[in-house]
Amino acid sequence: MENDTELCNSLPNSLSSFIETFVDFSVSGLFLPPNPNPLPPLQTRYPAPSRLIAIGDLHGDLEKSKESLRLAGLIDGSDCWAGGSSTLVQVGDVLDRGGDELKILYLLEKLKREAARSGGNVVTMNGNHEIMNVESDFRYVTKMGLEEFRVWADWYCVGNQMKSLCVGLEKPKDIYNGVPFVFRGVREECYAGIRARIAALRPDGPIAKRFLSKNVTVLVMGDSVFVHGGLLAGHVDYGLERINEEVKDWMNGLGGRYAPSYCRGRNAVVWLRNFSDEVAKNCDCSALEHALATIPGVKRMIMGHTIQESGINAACDNKAIRIDVGMSKGCSNGLPEVLEIMGNSELRVLTSNILYQNKYTSHTDASDKKGKELGLFVPELGPKQVEVKA
Repeated sequence: MENDTELCNSLPNSLSSFIETFVDFSVSGLFLPPNPNPLPPLQTRYPAPSRLIAIGDLHGDLEKSKESLRLAGLIDGSDCWAGGSSTLVQVGDVLDRGGDELKILYLLEKLKREAARSGGNVVTMNGNHEIMNVESDFRYVTKMGLEEFRVWADWYCVGNQMKSLCVGLEKPKDIYNGVPFVFRGVREECYAGIRARIAALRPDGPIAKRFLSKNVTVLVMGDSVFVHGGLLAGHVDYGLERINEEVKDWMNGLGGRYAPSYCRGRNAVVWLRNFSDEVAKNCDCSALEHALATIPGVKRMIMGHTIQESGINAACDNKAIRIDVGMSKGCSNGLPEVLEIMGNSELRVLTSNILYQNKYTSHTDASDKKGKELGLFVPELGPKQVEVKA
């Protein structure tokens, strides 16, 4: 009898879990492995992994995202984690400019859980477009992006209706509470998508809370510091752990409508371009060196945000590594490239761009990769950039 009572008491939570799995699959086509319990705390500093892969801005392009992951050997043909003990760092800007934003968020979440079970690690970061969307700044959203969120909201509300029928479960909150019905200067056919996007991504919104609040905004891994835009010494003095915790709390609804000041404006950690200029001599190498000197053991900064049309490259005597190659079709449709760091050895670019065969020295036998991937020194040069407002 006691076992029967225990079973009955657990039914509401089991039903809730089933409904959430149903909604997840309906939205993403994926079944997520169980989450570790309890969830690990947000971590700012890690020792150097044996193999680290860094990937730049993805901007809603699921296929290019998968191509990058396959290029690094991190996923197999079924899109499951195949990277073993490797560590993946994605430097932000999953959102905007494409129509598969949610699908990428779900894929990265799935890989986080699969990697953890294999001794690997997946660390995701906030870019300026994550910050913009949580602030309901949708200037760079596409029509397909609005539709993807509208579909998500429909399924999410169906799930909430199912939960509300179950005695023993707390009545779900209305995700649209306080969200306007109309928007000045916006076509009426966009209203539903915008409402869904606000509901999902505003502070304490289901997607902001579930996915984006788990991102870090700054990251130290081994002798590298990762950030979407760039770090100044003042940011480091403020505290890297403090930045991560405050952004997390804001996304979880514990702050106001707008992000902390260090995430807003041209000198913000997610907006800075001082170390990403197409002409190396225009980079503020002095400010970069000052910032790096304030982080013990760190000798380089790895960042996305500014498209490098000629591919991943370095500036400031290899202290600034720029890895945004504009791969999304919503940007410049660049060829996927990823950065690889093996322990404390040289940095390499893994690329499918055959033009590099004649430009840079390969570190791997191309025949071993069937000619599809090259291991290259990170070139220090003045790359041609694509002008992108955000």
